[in-house]
Amino acid sequence: MKLYGYFRSSTSYRLRIALNLKGLAFENIPVNLVTAENKDAGFTARNPFGSLPMLEADGRDRAQSMALLEWLDEAYPTPAFLPQDIEARYTVRELTYAIATEIHAVNNLPVLKYLKDPLGHTQDEIDVWYRTWLKRTLDPVEARLAQLQTGDFLPGDAPGLFEIVLIPQLANARRFAYDLSASPHLTRIEAACLALPAFAAAHPDRQIDAPQS
Repeated sequence: MKLYGYFRSSTSYRLRIALNLKGLAFENIPVNLVTAENKDAGFTARNPFGSLPMLEADGRDRAQSMALLEWLDEAYPTPAFLPQDIEARYTVRELTYAIATEIHAVNNLPVLKYLKDPLGHTQDEIDVWYRTWLKRTLDPVEARLAQLQTGDFLPGDAPGLFEIVLIPQLANARRFAYDLSASPHLTRIEAACLALPAFAAAHPDRQIDAPQS
């Protein structure tokens, strides 16, 4: 497998976590989002979305992170990303898709670039935008976790789809100086995940294209 991604891309981060949790070996191939390598003709010929991540697997180029996560879970069912119980599966999907659709969709890099140029917003204004959409969804996710009285993972004793999507978004939240002090359930889950090798190895700072200090 070859994973085309960018160290700071939250969707690429999702796939790194997922592949690590499944125990699948992959080659990490950097594609620079900042310089728009993902829009080069050679890349878009393979992935018309021009998006990251792209996973080359089984002779096919696959795009769109949420579809990729579903494919991985179906192609490599152990360990499962979703619980067996239908209500537990719904709960995981409810919270996962809230983050994937309500936060990431409005806070991804093309949107932030568009806010700056052509719309002319300052970086401070863009940061406020980013934190606004974080709060709009992270607050109810935190409230739902409190209702559920969750432990370190949702649900059970191992991370799955929710944690795969949550942890990259919390990393972004910290980059934008978002206050997580009122989110004890989210930060407890975050700490439990980051203590696991699969998550630690996927962290942006540990990728080959991350800036070296």
